[in-house]
Amino acid sequence: MARPALRIDAVLVQAVIAGALSFAHLHDLAAAAGQTGWKAWAYPVSVDLLLVAAWRRLRTDGPSRLAWCWFVIALVASLGANVATAGLLDLGDVPAWLRILVAAWPALAFMGGTLLAHSPAAPSPVPPASSAPAPDSAPDTAAAEPDSTPEPPAVPRVEEAPALPTAVPVPAALVDHARKVADDHHARTGAPIDTDTLRARLGVPPHLADAIAAQLT
Repeated sequence: MARPALRIDAVLVQAVIAGALSFAHLHDLAAAAGQTGWKAWAYPVSVDLLLVAAWRRLRTDGPSRLAWCWFVIALVASLGANVATAGLLDLGDVPAWLRILVAAWPALAFMGGTLLAHSPAAPSPVPPASSAPAPDSAPDTAAAEPDSTPEPPAVPRVEEAPALPTAVPVPAALVDHARKVADDHHARTGAPIDTDTLRARLGVPPHLADAIAAQLT
């Protein structure tokens, strides 16, 4: 299987050149501040690693104050060294404040790298719960299936017979008088006397008139 031809990426070449120049400027500034030997070479490595670590934290965990803070600190250290070695600063006579900053950088970079490596990332926001009701896992078979139990046959309602009126005792003399009244009414009108007329002629209550009329028939 043929290997793909090596292609030169212009962006990668530019990044290597810029990194080398920045590396050299940081080395020169550290050496001018009194850091000689291997210590002068360790400073640019420390600055670039802190810059890369902060940028990686921003890319993987999202924006945060911690990552942005250390990214800006490392970027200012790198840009400051590039500007300082451009002729604006006498590297033969470095001011005391710059020597103090260079000497304090290892502790500052160590603290920043430790915080970036061991600080927990911000928790991702929990999406709000949906207001729609969750679908049932299984259909309700009891509600879906019709009731197969046959209904009992309707029983016809039997109406109760009205209670018979209680027999009212009627004196025999009143019955005889009522019979005379009935005969007189029949003789005059040619029709049997009705209950209402009998009640009016005798002056008795309705139930008593009904009992007398029942005995006259």
